[in-house]
Amino acid sequence: MTSELGDVVVAPADRLAEPLGRLLGTRTANALGKFGLHTAHDLLRHYPRRYSEPGTLTDLSSLVVGEHVTVMAEVRQATVRPMRSRGGSMLQAVVTDGARTLHLTFFAKGAGALRMHESKLRAGRVGLFTGVVGEYRGERQLTHPDYRIIGVDVQDEGEALAEASRPIPIYPAGAAVPSWRVQTSVRTVLDPLTPRDLPDPLPDDVRARHGLAGLHEALRLVHEPATDADWRRGLHRLRYEEAFVLQAELARRRARAAAQPATARPRRGGGLLDDFDARLPFTLTDGQRGVGEEIAGELSRPQPMQRLLQGEVGSGKTVVALRAMLQVVDAGGQAALLAPTEVLAAQHVRTLRALLGPLAEAGFLGGADHATRVALLTGSQTAADRRQNLLDAASGAAGIVVGTHALLGETVQFVDLGLVVVDEQHRFGVEQRDLLRAKGATAPHLLVMTATPIPRTVAMTVFGDLETSTLTQVPAGRSGVVTHVVPAGNQAWTERTWRRAREEVDAGRRVYVVCPRIDADDAPEPGGPEDAGDGADLVREPDDGASPASGRAEAPPARPLRAVTEVVEELRALPVLADVAIGVLHGRMAPDDKDRVMADFASGQVPVLVSTTVIEVGVDVPQATVMVVLDADRFGLSQLHQLRGRVGRGSDPGLCLLVSHAPPATPAGTRLATLAETTDGFVLASVDLELRREGDVLGAAQSGGASSLRLLRVTRDADLIEQARTDARRLVDQDPTLGAWPALVAAIDRQLAGEREEFLERS
Repeated sequence: MTSELGDVVVAPADRLAEPLGRLLGTRTANALGKFGLHTAHDLLRHYPRRYSEPGTLTDLSSLVVGEHVTVMAEVRQATVRPMRSRGGSMLQAVVTDGARTLHLTFFAKGAGALRMHESKLRAGRVGLFTGVVGEYRGERQLTHPDYRIIGVDVQDEGEALAEASRPIPIYPAGAAVPSWRVQTSVRTVLDPLTPRDLPDPLPDDVRARHGLAGLHEALRLVHEPATDADWRRGLHRLRYEEAFVLQAELARRRARAAAQPATARPRRGGGLLDDFDARLPFTLTDGQRGVGEEIAGELSRPQPMQRLLQGEVGSGKTVVALRAMLQVVDAGGQAALLAPTEVLAAQHVRTLRALLGPLAEAGFLGGADHATRVALLTGSQTAADRRQNLLDAASGAAGIVVGTHALLGETVQFVDLGLVVVDEQHRFGVEQRDLLRAKGATAPHLLVMTATPIPRTVAMTVFGDLETSTLTQVPAGRSGVVTHVVPAGNQAWTERTWRRAREEVDAGRRVYVVCPRIDADDAPEPGGPEDAGDGADLVREPDDGASPASGRAEAPPARPLRAVTEVVEELRALPVLADVAIGVLHGRMAPDDKDRVMADFASGQVPVLVSTTVIEVGVDVPQATVMVVLDADRFGLSQLHQLRGRVGRGSDPGLCLLVSHAPPATPAGTRLATLAETTDGFVLASVDLELRREGDVLGAAQSGGASSLRLLRVTRDADLIEQARTDARRLVDQDPTLGAWPALVAAIDRQLAGEREEFLERS
């Protein structure tokens, strides 16, 4: 490689790739490996989660039995005494935060083995104590805690004075490796390194423009701060780096897509699109017209369109997408619509055929003169149906082909695939999307749709390589939805819920009842690819709203979640619903059975439908007015908003009843109260982002991987992300491949490797 001045620079050995076993020894490396730390890079990027000031003690009232903690406290007393009930001795110490106390207990065969602890645990000394919080006779305690006394456990007096005056990094740690041992390991790895050993992903001019520290300096500031200002400066640089690396990869993908040749699909007068517009029974909203013009312009260019279309529930995204597909068909191409479930794919076909009427009946009696066909491809079709639809796609008879993952199969061929529309893109990975796009002779245009409103910062972070269009208006004639939270333990409210359902049925309307799982024995997990709605996106948290990772030992057993098969029998046994036909829908049913159930529900033959979240997106039954969600506290805000969007789609007002055991003050209770207060999906998405783990929102947690955003927070760092985005795009404009920036490319590979790349792959 060469510097900007043209001097030859010899690349150093990759010190960051060295295994910790070689640097720290096998025992320490094995313990750190339990945290996913295996190389020098892993350890140096294992940042402190907070910093303690030597004079600032931990609030001991916040300790929870069963949690592994690291606290800073002052020793009040320590006493060694023999044990009465059995042989041996024990040391009992008391530490305090100034108001509350915590007991420390050590056991040994003889008093002599405890004298070392007694000599260090002198009254007035301050230390860090780590262990699992227990309880004995009403007192919180740590048994055999590991600890470090500030200013005592050091090599010399000078080091003691320095340690006693500077911030103390507190690392994510555990029983095998307490925080200060992580700190010691970091120092062992970091101290011998020079700036040359740490190639900086940030270009010099970017660092200079924003006054950012170099990578080597930043890591020292974070891991070995002398002042609060040090670690704040170091973290700011590392946070910016995280944003810049992510935005550089998004900009590189954007440039890569723009460089691909595509076939221009300009609008043609007198074709299907004009005929469709002429037969529309309603007027397009201003938003639909504006977004439609944006898309039409991009389809007319010889570069592939890369656009995200997001919109409120019921904002009319399907019509916008259909008009784009018809423009492509008029220009001689075909369009493919990829949907996540068979229910949604079938719903799309019904909707498109209903909107198109005779324009979708090419070759059939009553079809328009220049009509096309809408074909459906799913994994569970009969052989005859599949054969006919494959033929329609391969011959070009079907201008529009709708399907699930079955569209990706090798046997699916197109004459000229010009547009790929991906619905609910977060359900698909990049490989699946690219498999479909590869079926075009040139790069097809891409339209990604989502009904989950996306805050601006998330759009920049997750969909940064796509242009974004937003629909906020809801077509005229819809009456809206009112939402109420129903306490599951309130018998009177529960009875009123089912009486209200009966009233709606008697008025000729429909009622959804949603459960988080299918059978009582099922875990609340998604099924196969076609069943992405069955229990997906459930928020798994204790009933008291504590974090799933809290490690709380005394948490009560998880309450069984309501199951479709149980609930349908309960409802059929209720006198208030006597003589009411109640149907069942879930992802394990055969496609024909699903279609029959939805048809019976839509017609009113079966006016109550007990379902999993398979009906979450796209299902459109205008007569549906009530949505009852059982165990609503176990769903995320965005998913509940989607479910609510299934009712109130016609002229009758909708009602959403959220049945929940969650107390109001818990995070789950807050989610439900927020949903009841507003129907603004963008407000809800922002609240969801605040309440839930960021990795969940970005999608990484769906695969069990950690979030790629270690320091960056999209709710807090909008300005920084915008800044990094501008800098990254400027760099990629100069060098679209980033070939001149090997350290940046290496950082992209490290930061976004494997499962950590998943959230990026939505685009």
